[in-house]
Parts: sequence; structure tokens; C-alpha cells
Amino acid sequence: MQLLTLLTPKNMSNFDSVVVGGGLIGASIAYGLARSGQRVAMFDEVDNAIRAARGNFGLIWVQGKGANNPYYATWTRQSAKQWPDFSRELKELTGIDLAFEQNGGFDFCLNEVEFADRQIIMEKMTVDSDDEFSYEMLNNSQLKQVLPNIGPAVIGASFSKWDGHVNPLYLLKALHKAFKQLGGKLYINPITDLQHQGKAFQVSTATTNYACEKVILAAGFSNKTLAPKVGLNVPVYPQRGEILVTEKVKPFLHHPTGYVRQTQDGGLLLGDSHEDVGFDEGTNINEIQQIAKRAITIFPYLDSVKIIRAWSSLRILTRDGLPIYDHSESCPGAYALSSHSGVTLAAVHALDVASCIAKGDSLSPSLTCFSAKRFDV
Repeated sequence: MQLLTLLTPKNMSNFDSVVVGGGLIGASIAYGLARSGQRVAMFDEVDNAIRAARGNFGLIWVQGKGANNPYYATWTRQSAKQWPDFSRELKELTGIDLAFEQNGGFDFCLNEVEFADRQIIMEKMTVDSDDEFSYEMLNNSQLKQVLPNIGPAVIGASFSKWDGHVNPLYLLKALHKAFKQLGGKLYINPITDLQHQGKAFQVSTATTNYACEKVILAAGFSNKTLAPKVGLNVPVYPQRGEILVTEKVKPFLHHPTGYVRQTQDGGLLLGDSHEDVGFDEGTNINEIQQIAKRAITIFPYLDSVKIIRAWSSLRILTRDGLPIYDHSESCPGAYALSSHSGVTLAAVHALDVASCIAKGDSLSPSLTCFSAKRFDV
């Protein structure tokens, strides 16, 4: 800290680390750094910002992730393993119940081709994981024993005990609260500039400058413009997803699924749309109808349940759908993180990645395959 103190003007606050972005990735990293004893500032934008964290379906999902990339599948399982302890830790620290459950999830198939293709994917994941990953393929009659309300048009489903779900809004609230309880400083102020000065960084807002030894960019789409300032590249693009919310109904769905999830208060979330519409955060009536139609096909019981609201949110994606983890070679101490799986990976971001950054290390060698340099070829 002596060097940083010398480089810091009297009118400038200094920290060990500055995290840019207060969404699920930024908040997970900031919490993990504060947990490691770091002096940390986290900068979040104002309420009109694009907030993927607040439009999240809330799945902790393993099955299917990394089917074509065993490294990503392993990384996802690593986080799923840590989620029970991670959830317990946050609850004990903040008193916030995340509504976390990890009792396995279903991914439905509506025709024989989907069922066969799904089995191939799940078997490949099992082989690639040396049998650590496990799954079951269930036909309609087998599904009915677990999900009595399943519709006759559902041919079957894959089931994996690894999957779970959580209330993403409670998760974000708990991360922010835990971060502040551990001494972290939260600033609701957009970053306007970022400079590398010797062995330190200057982070600027419209009104104040801050100095730090490490800067972690977890600012969603803003990473695209901030990363080049520290010698990094974060090529991401938006994909819109829409979610429908129903009235509260008697609990009937005790497992998460890829299309329908019942929350702890009895309401249902319906979703899983993928629209390439740029930065348009509106809703589309045709997409809403398709989501509702599919949900009723899976659970005909929902035909009489009222939709009370709908919203959309933008996923932050890379061209191959995998995350980006980078540590700058030209500006050591600068990191960039981007992923559309902020809920699933929250545990490894807080417990593993943050610990590595707190030590001042480069990222784990197992994450080098997720560098944005893979897009340079």
C-alpha cells in the first residue's frame, strides 16, 4: 500500500481493489474480495442502466452447459458444488433467505427428436466428466410420478440432481448487504474514465477520482468500452429474453425447469426466449404468446392461471456463448469478467476468482481457455 499512497493525491480516495459493475458478477467478486480482507469499492450505475441481474430466471443450471466445452462444464459443476455452503454463508451473514434449493431440475422434450438429441448431449457430458456428472432420461409416464401435472404432449425430460434455483433479486440484495457489512464501499455513480498509472489505476466518475492497485471490470456491456483502456478486449453482444409472471397458485412444481419455475411465494416464472433485437428492452406479443403456449403444453393446468406481468432483459453474450475471464498483460492488476451465467457461477466468482484476484495472481490456468484472445483467431 505504500506505493499506492505515494501515488494518491490528498483529494483522492484509495482502495486495494475497485470493482466496476454492481450486478451479479461484480457483486460476487466485490463480496469475495471484501471477504478476503481487501479494501474494496464497487461502482454501480443508476436505475436507468441495463441490468441483466434484475431480469434473471434464477436457475443454478448444470445440465447441458458445456456440452461442447468440457472446461466450461467442469467450471459450472464446481460452482454448483459450492452453492450450498455459499448460500448458507450469505444467509448467516445477512439474514436474507435466498430461497435456494438444489434438488435437481428437468429439461423437457416435446418430440422424439428432441428426446434423442437431449440424451446424446447428456451422455457426452457424462463421458467428458469421467462419470462425475449424472443424469436420467424419463419418459412421460415416469415424469408423471414426480410431476403429476405434466401434459401428454411432453415426450419426456432429462433430469439432473446437480440443478437448483434461487431468487436472483434476493441473491443480489444479499451480496450487496454482505459486501457493505464487510467494510466494502458501494458508490452509485457511473465510471467515466479509467487510466493505468505506473503500478496503480485511477478510476474516475463525473465528480471524483479514486486510486487502486487492482481494477476488476464486471460492467456488462460497458466492459466493451472500458476494457481497451487497460489493454483488454471484451466482445459481447445483447440477446433479449422475456419472462412472464403469473398470479400465485398452490405449490405444485418443486423442481426448477428450463421453461417454468415456481417461486417461494407461489408465483410462476415462464420464459426461455432468445431474440436478436439489439438493445431493445421492449416486449413482443408474439414471443409472449409462444412462451405461454409452450408452458400450457407442458403443464395444461396453467391454461386457467392468470398472467400478471411480463418484462424483458438483455443477456450479455459472446459469440460462442462462453464466459470471458482475462487479466491484462500490459496493465497488470486489471481484470475483465463477463458471463451470462451470473447466478450459476456466483459461488465460484465469490469464492475462487475473487480469492485469486485478492492475492494479486493471474487467473487460474484452468480459465485461460476463456480469454477473449480465442476470438483473435
